[in-house]
Amino acid sequence: MLRKIVNLVLALVLTQFLAVSLGHAEEGVTATEIKIGNTAPYSGPASAYGTILRAAGAYFRKVNDEGGINGRKIVFISYDDGYSPPKTYEMTRKLVEQDHVLLDFGPLGTPCNSAIWKYMNDHKVPQLFVYTGASKWGDPKGHPWTMGWQPTYHAEGFIWARYILDNIPNAKIGILYQNDDYGKDYLSGVLDGLGNKARDLIVKQQTYEVTDATVDSQIVNLKNSGANVFINITTPKFAAMAIRKAYEIGWRPTQFLNFVSASISSVLKPAGLEASKGIISAVFLKDPSDPRWANDPATKEYIAFMRKYYPEGDPYDIFNVSGYSCAQTMVQVLKQCGNDLSRANVMRQAANLRNLQLPMLLPGIVINTSPTDYYPIEQMQLGRFDGQRYELFGPIYTAVSRGKQ
Repeated sequence: MLRKIVNLVLALVLTQFLAVSLGHAEEGVTATEIKIGNTAPYSGPASAYGTILRAAGAYFRKVNDEGGINGRKIVFISYDDGYSPPKTYEMTRKLVEQDHVLLDFGPLGTPCNSAIWKYMNDHKVPQLFVYTGASKWGDPKGHPWTMGWQPTYHAEGFIWARYILDNIPNAKIGILYQNDDYGKDYLSGVLDGLGNKARDLIVKQQTYEVTDATVDSQIVNLKNSGANVFINITTPKFAAMAIRKAYEIGWRPTQFLNFVSASISSVLKPAGLEASKGIISAVFLKDPSDPRWANDPATKEYIAFMRKYYPEGDPYDIFNVSGYSCAQTMVQVLKQCGNDLSRANVMRQAANLRNLQLPMLLPGIVINTSPTDYYPIEQMQLGRFDGQRYELFGPIYTAVSRGKQ
């Protein structure tokens, strides 16, 4: 009888100890692990983005080698959704209901995240730092379990429009955009930035579907419209096609390329460096290939990380810089959680980032969030591709995201 009492007391003590050591932990958390899920297009029409999550996973391995998060190692489970929304939904349900992850980190793509948005919020599972700049990810009242990371598409489109108004007299604008929420969000930013001049300045709009084989006919139509400004709102595969086709048919407009396809390695080199000269994009991360960062300690550390933890990846690909930086943001949130690794506290800490200065953000750009502001990065600078790298110019813009105007 005494032995039973002793065992019962020991069991109660152990239970209390675990409760204290795990804080308010729930699904995906043990005394030694934090389980994080993800879906990404490692195959399919947006497969160029897959390297972003490979770089993020490599960073989590680095964190684990250095002791993890408050003694717990990150278990990163990432599935290939092929940039297919139905598959994203299927894989996400597996992550939540079978793998029992604490949160979904960096799921990529506007249509893919749209497919799981309601599910994640209904189940109160953090959908954190989604890899898409759609404005709707900053909706703390309607969807409090979802938060973006990068500057919004609307904000970037708005910046281009203001630059065109201020610097390109007699502009005739042709626009190519993906026919979904991603493309339409960029378009809305351009239209809002142009204001009442949009109707006069935009001479042609063309769309494409992710299932299209090429965008050749759209580029020919834009050239024939007489446009001298080309706004290219496309994912990497189609961006490279569009740039190359414009060059081949002798169309030489001022080109604006969305950040999500601004990678030199994944887009501009396949399109042709000569064909890509002069392209303008909005930038918020350091380009490791830019000589200005050659002696920058943060850039040296990043390149050393890539060589050790992701040697098959291109350290000069801005997509990898992005994955590295987004993973650092996730790690900061988990550190702030301490031992309270409840899903609710994860979201509280994600909404409590104050002047976070990540090493590979451009100087002067910081991350800020609050319970009413789910847009972590809202600053960008313009860069013009010179055939080798983006030359930064002009001021750092603080962009106003849609929904905050």
